[in-house]
Amino acid sequence: MDKLTIFTEDNALSAVEVLNDTDTIAQRLKALGIGFEQWQTDAPLSAEADESEVIAAYQSSINDLKRQHGFHTVDVAAIHPDHPQAEELRKKFLCEHTHDDFEARYFVDGSGMFYIHAVGHVFMLRCDKGDLVNLPALTPHWFDMGAKPDFKAIRFFRIAEGWVGLPTGSDIAERFPRFETAA
Repeated sequence: MDKLTIFTEDNALSAVEVLNDTDTIAQRLKALGIGFEQWQTDAPLSAEADESEVIAAYQSSINDLKRQHGFHTVDVAAIHPDHPQAEELRKKFLCEHTHDDFEARYFVDGSGMFYIHAVGHVFMLRCDKGDLVNLPALTPHWFDMGAKPDFKAIRFFRIAEGWVGLPTGSDIAERFPRFETAA
């Protein structure tokens, strides 16, 4: 279930607003320049679908997004509780960072939490199967996949290097609820 919880950046203990309606969430994020929408699959997928099957199932939507934003590369990240680098990957994404590149993620399966730091607030966005989130370049944010991650996401890139995070140096992410306590 989509959920956007909004905090002031200096108070992680008390939300100022909680939104559960997808359209309302999309409108609120749009005001920040962030895209949020839901996609439907072009074909049914099994839980074991590999990268090529996932991309084939969403090919028309992928092509549309590539044309719209100039993406050159897509891949599929699949992180499950038994992934050998799950803990290391979680730690990597938990630090507030930005990207020189536009960031887009589509959740094929599972869920995760994006934390967007903007206009004196932290917008805690739970993303689930079917959700597409687009963050403009240089948007301070972090991502929490949870202590037992279980998601599959299509990642879109305009640069050949793929994911390149630029740490902000802020410790703000340490003060906000983790995925497993906030979800």
